[in-house]
Formats: sequence, structure tokens, C-alpha cells
Amino acid sequence: MPDPAEIKSTGGGDPAEDRSLPSSGDPWRDLVTLMARLRTPGTGCPWDLEQTFETIAPYTIEEAYEVADAIQKKDMGELKGELGDLLFQSVFHARMAEEAGHFTIDDVVRSLVDKMVDRHPHVFGDKVIHSADAQTGAWEVMKAAERARKAK
Repeated sequence: MPDPAEIKSTGGGDPAEDRSLPSSGDPWRDLVTLMARLRTPGTGCPWDLEQTFETIAPYTIEEAYEVADAIQKKDMGELKGELGDLLFQSVFHARMAEEAGHFTIDDVVRSLVDKMVDRHPHVFGDKVIHSADAQTGAWEVMKAAERARKAK
């Protein structure tokens, strides 16, 4: 448990109401900005700054299980929160990758969009697929081809 003397509010009021991250009107950008602030040396969160891909990975797995648990319970309120926690883990990993010069969160999103477009040629191209079973088969063939390309 942290020493309460080490936790200070900068707003002079209730720390729970001290919000020094104004909304930009774009929740996605607010999340990316929040993560950058948490990881800013000197002014960020000491715990967040100490984290690595390896130390955060167990939290990422835990959040994925909590998403699955909320789905199983059919608790949409809990699901919303757990999806947010899982998204935060993705943004956390992407921020650390950006700091190391590997890629940005925008690169992650672009890669995801490109992959989903490629895997849905019946929606974004000229292929015709008439059933979910046929799509599942086509998806597996595409994934196998991707794995083969990556193995080279």
C-alpha cells in the first residue's frame, strides 16, 4: 500500500475530482494523450514508467479473461469497462513500442484495418462468399498463407 503522504492532489480539492486532462472531444486521442502523460519521465506515473512489455503482459492476459467473463455473465456494463481495460493494455504496449522507436498506435490501427480488409475480400473486393462456414474456411486459408509468408 502506498504511503498516503506520497499521494498529493494538485488541484487543492478532492483528488477524485482533480482532472487535469481536458477532453479534446476525441476520446481516442484523449486515451493516447493520457497514456503519453502517464509515461512522461519526470511528470508521469512512477509505476507506469517502470513497466515493460514483459511486466504488462500478465495484465493484458488478465484483462482478456475478464472480458470473456463479462461476456459469459452477459453483463454489458461490466463488458464495457473490461473492454476499456483491454484497450488500455493495447495502448500501453503501443506507447512503449513508440518510445523504443518500433511503431505507434496509429501504425497498429492501420495494420489492423489493412489485415481485416485483406481477410474480407467478399466485403471489400470482388469475391463472393455465401455462408459463414465458407467464410470461416476462407479465413483459415488466408491465415495459413499469412503464417507461411511470415515464416520465410
